[in-house]
Amino acid sequence: MSKMRWIGAAVLLALYANNSWAFNLDDVAKQAKNLAGKGFEAPKSNLPSQLREMKFADYQQIQFNHDKAYWGKLRTPFKLEFYHQGMYFEYPVKINEVAANAVHEIKYNPDYFNFGNVKVDKDQTKNLGFAGFKVLYPLNEKNKSDEITSFLGASYFRVIGAGQVYGLSARGLAIDTALPSGEEFPRFKEFWIERPKPQDKQLVIYALLDSPRATGAYRFVIHPGKDSTVDVQSKVYLRDQVGKLGIAPLTSMFLFGANQPSNITNFRDELHDSNGLSIHAGNGEWIWRPLNNPKHLAVSTFTIDSPKGFGLLQRGRDFSHYQDLDDRYDLRPSGWVEPQGDWGKGRIELVEIPTADETNDNIVAFWTPEKLPDTGKPLDFSYRLHFTRDENELHSPDTAWVKDTLRSAGDVKQSNLVRQPDGTVAFTVDFVGKAMSQLAADTQVAPQVSVGSNADVVEQSVRYNPVTKGWRLVLRLRVKDNKQPTEMRAALVSGDKTLTETWSYQLPANE
Repeated sequence: MSKMRWIGAAVLLALYANNSWAFNLDDVAKQAKNLAGKGFEAPKSNLPSQLREMKFADYQQIQFNHDKAYWGKLRTPFKLEFYHQGMYFEYPVKINEVAANAVHEIKYNPDYFNFGNVKVDKDQTKNLGFAGFKVLYPLNEKNKSDEITSFLGASYFRVIGAGQVYGLSARGLAIDTALPSGEEFPRFKEFWIERPKPQDKQLVIYALLDSPRATGAYRFVIHPGKDSTVDVQSKVYLRDQVGKLGIAPLTSMFLFGANQPSNITNFRDELHDSNGLSIHAGNGEWIWRPLNNPKHLAVSTFTIDSPKGFGLLQRGRDFSHYQDLDDRYDLRPSGWVEPQGDWGKGRIELVEIPTADETNDNIVAFWTPEKLPDTGKPLDFSYRLHFTRDENELHSPDTAWVKDTLRSAGDVKQSNLVRQPDGTVAFTVDFVGKAMSQLAADTQVAPQVSVGSNADVVEQSVRYNPVTKGWRLVLRLRVKDNKQPTEMRAALVSGDKTLTETWSYQLPANE
């Protein structure tokens, strides 16, 4: 063999060796499939009682030392920090770094943490681990690292874009949400994080999911930016039958808002991470479902073939709606799921759980496929998550969307011009949109309204709104039984053309 041919062969051999080693989703999927073929082994808590029984305020005092950030001394824009075990984050998760030619575990060390005023016996922490991790990146300023992603607890993770603060959460998987048998919470038990190169603008994270009836392999590609996105690939394996499998779950909080005002005087008119479920159906229809904080558990189902997208959105970002300088609900992102490929037949479910305060996430939305695979066979789903404050950019400019849903006691104007309550419930729904704003104010616009059997329509009227350059629908209903929920739908048309998304609302039972 000539010298040149020998060198060429050596180069090819080296390239082949590197390519054959590269860590990918299949490596995690093999572990997930093997786990699914075995009985579930419940995680064991290794927490001393002092850390397990601590209150949230004490847990918050345990902070990662920023000067020990992982990759802190590398010329990469990404850095890692870790969460300590404690409180209800009692199980350790294994975290690995994927380097150029090897994988190695990132070992726990109590010296990574500042324990504040919490008295901790260092000898009792030696064999502990991390509860999760966060990712830092210069999102808002070139030379300042911001927390952009957090993986902590079960399969929960949160992501934000520029100028945003944490709000709703995404999850890897939901099982039997809102079923009488009780919900099962899968957890990410191990992560692999690719070491980024100096020029990288994205971060790749792999995760292994485990639960009594399912396992899963996940690949997350995080793209930080004005609207951060996460590309998700997942392979789920069932150990046993499940009642309901939730794909791409989003979890949020709704306490009160303009469509359901607080019954206690509050300087804030609205308090929520999200105020509606948006759906882009496979047939092109857009649906907007304002959220409620019901007195009883409520589950709404939307049968959809091949969904184009769905999400929990925070519509209406004027600070005056929220007036909260501490929690900045006006800056919390909307979460949008954009399926990759054809998801086929199934349904989007919205679960609304009663809550008395804003500390509980009481809203869940997810996709559940019509048909589940046999045990041991993979269920593959890929999607892109968007975290945005530009909700109107999600829509086609040709379709107007609901800007506000305002609820009040219905009334009629007397001959003396005094308004008299008449026992009805009134909704004022403002539709806006780019194409709609270009219509002449005298355009003939009509409502298409339908309500369930629990109410009669007393009034349905539409008028031009010169302030928003949209159209306002006023709908008054007389509810027959306040102990039952009332369903209603509305859209605006001009001639044979539908101008708006479908406003789909459920007035909760009053008792």
